[in-house]
Order: sequence, then C-alpha cells, then structure tokens
Amino acid sequence: MTGLAGAPVPGLAPLWTHDPVAAGPYRLVGRLGAGGQGVVYLGEDDQGHQVAVKMINMDLSDARARSQFMKEIAAARRVVPFCTAQVLFADVDGERPYVVSEFIEGPTLYRHVREHGPVAGNALHRLAVGTATALAAIHRSDVVHCDLKPDNVVLGRDGPRVIDFGIARAIGVTETVTSRVMGTTAYMAPERFRNDSVGPPCDVFAWAATIAFAAGGRPPFGSDSLFAVMHRVLNDPPDLPPLPPGLDELIRQCLAKDPADRPEAEHALMRLLGQDVGATGPLRRETVLQLGNETAGAPTPNQPLPLPRPAPPKAPQTAPKAPQTAPKAPQTAPEAPPTAPKAPQTAPEAPAALATPSLYGPVTPAPDTAVVPSAPAGEGWGRRLGRESVDAGGISIAIFLGSVGAAAGYVASSAADVAAATGAITFIVVYLVRLLLASAFGDRSDHP
Repeated sequence: MTGLAGAPVPGLAPLWTHDPVAAGPYRLVGRLGAGGQGVVYLGEDDQGHQVAVKMINMDLSDARARSQFMKEIAAARRVVPFCTAQVLFADVDGERPYVVSEFIEGPTLYRHVREHGPVAGNALHRLAVGTATALAAIHRSDVVHCDLKPDNVVLGRDGPRVIDFGIARAIGVTETVTSRVMGTTAYMAPERFRNDSVGPPCDVFAWAATIAFAAGGRPPFGSDSLFAVMHRVLNDPPDLPPLPPGLDELIRQCLAKDPADRPEAEHALMRLLGQDVGATGPLRRETVLQLGNETAGAPTPNQPLPLPRPAPPKAPQTAPKAPQTAPKAPQTAPEAPPTAPKAPQTAPEAPAALATPSLYGPVTPAPDTAVVPSAPAGEGWGRRLGRESVDAGGISIAIFLGSVGAAAGYVASSAADVAAATGAITFIVVYLVRLLLASAFGDRSDHP
C-alpha cells in the first residue's frame, strides 16, 4: 500500500537537527522510528507517493561488505508481496547507505498492544495467519528476517504486514567479529546466543514469541535484563498467556530449544488454516500463501471481532413460519415444514467454524451458558445437605470458632487436654448447627 501526500501519518515525528532532508529522489518529511540498525524516515517523491526510507548505521566502504549487503537486499526484493512491505531498492554508493521499502500506514503491533491491550479472539487468529504467511513468503525466497518482533509488524488497513525483513541479515553478514547482538533479545532463538548458524528456525521462534506478546502483552521470556532473558531463553519453558489449545500447542512447538523440533513457517501456516500438513494432496504453495493473505486481510487485528454466541439467532427462529402460510395453495405439501426447522438448529454453529478454523476447534463454543451451574429449583434437602457439608466457608467458620473454644478452655483450666476437648466439641457443635440451618434454608437463599 502506497500512501498519498497530504494524508496525516500517526506517529510521525519531526526531523531532528542533524537528520538528512533527502535520500536520493525522496524528500524526507519526518521520522517514523529508530533502532539499533538505523533511523526510518517517511519519504515522498515528486508525485507525492510515500515510502519508508531506512538509513543504515554501518560502514560499507569495504567492497566485499558492500557486495554482500546488496546480495541480501536483492534477495529481499524477490519476496512475493504476501503480508509484507516490499523492498523497493537500496543505495550504498552515498555517504550514508539506505534502503527504500513500501510504506504501510498503521500502528506497529507493539504500539497497538501498549495503547489498547492484548489482541484476542478472531483478531489474534488473523494476526497469526498474516504474520505466518509473510514469514512463509520470506523463507520461500531464501531470506531470513533475523529481527522479527512486534515493532516490525505493522497493522495496516488490509491486514498485518511484516517489515524490515532481510535488513538485519544484510547487516549481520557484513560483520565478521562484533560484540553487538543483532536482533531483540526477548525474541531471539537460543541458537543465536550460542553463536550457531542463523536460519529460518530462528524466525519461527521469533514469530511464536511475537504472537505470545500480542496475546498477553509481554514477551514469553520476559523483558528485564539482557542476561536474565538470555538465561530463560536458553533454559526455561516459555511463560505463555491463556491461548486456545491448538494455538498453544503450535506456539510451544515453535519455541522449542532445539531448532530441529520447530515446524517450518509454511507448516505452521497450514495448521493455522486447518490444512493437514501430511495430506497426500496438499495445497500448492501459492494457494496456501494466497489463502493466508485473504484470511489475514479481513478486519485488521486492531479491530477485534466479538466471539460467536451459542444461542440461535432470532432470524432462524422466525424463518420456519414462512412455509406455514405458503402451503395453503398446494395442500399436498404440508409435511415439508416439519423438516425445515432442523436446518436453523445447526446453522448457528457455522459462523463459529468460519471465524475460527480447526486449530481453534476446542474453543469455538462460547462458554457463556456452560459455566454457570446454578442449582435447580427443585433441589432436594439431601442434595443440599451434601453440598453444604463440604462448603469451605462453613468449615472455616467452624474451625475458627473451635479454635476460640480451645483457647477459652485453656485459659479457664490451664490444661492442654481440656482445651483440646473444648475446641473439638465447639467445632463439632458449630459445624452441625450451621450444616442443619444451611441445608434447611439454603433453597430460599439460592433461588430468590
């Protein structure tokens, strides 16, 4: 998506005193953000088309480093535009190298969660699908993101978009010996801290950590000191927020310590879409990416949809009445209406299945009517007696008063055995009296 001149851009900050005012053919009009890799500016060309211009904080005076950098950027440009911000070109010949990419208008996932709270329900599912689609498209072009995190996911009008892919990799491969950690610690895979090779499994780990942050508002391994986070990533299980069972299982697999135990991004996407990864006739890769792009392109994650209700809608309840008036002319078809009402009884389940694919199957029914176990109006005295006999509040009261009785007995006699007997008798009497009274009058208080 390309912006137009004159449109307000949320989060755009004025240029600083020492910021450049132009980058090649683009006039820089403000700051979009800054990080360890460089500063991102909003640029405009002569026609008013807007782009994102990232000034890179690195020295490319060495010909070999410059060649390797351009090789990585060229690979990033080949990524198909499924849920990504396309890389347009890069310039490394000037004093300050920069990369130009498509400008996606919208808040980052990090900013959205900080301002509006965690993402939930169908919006979380679309976010997971959109980012997994982007990651699968990136990996298909033999590109590794290396810095996937909530700051690099933009919630655009047409769905979530992943940005800055390939840039961290392009910077990293040009540095031979460095003390700088390329990436964000809370979203880096364990092998990154062991100085192992960087590959697609690192991105899968970062994707899972990003979705966990979106659902819970915090990274799964914390965000405090660098060494504390590194220790948790290397040794501890993730601290995940409540997730639907299918998504929880997928996220935990993607956060495995061993990269060999993590699924590929495309397999994760197929599971999110309810596809059987081991099927004999799987969908073509282009079809999977297209389906993921269409699923993520529904209302964006910063506009969560309400969960479906299990109660039948009013429309299906009134629909069967129409056939009752229509059959007056043909009197030979009065038996059709009795079978027609059966369809509306199963129809309310369809929206839930569409809103949450098979990965979310166990949590599709809304729990509103299943978790309110009120006592029936005709509950018998014996059942109330059994229920009140294990009531925690009543037992606590009896224990307390029994302790008071024991203390009083000890004060009166100064003998431990007398105090114990007094406390036991007090406990039994209070417990039985309270049990009989609660069982006798509980029906009136339970059912106003």
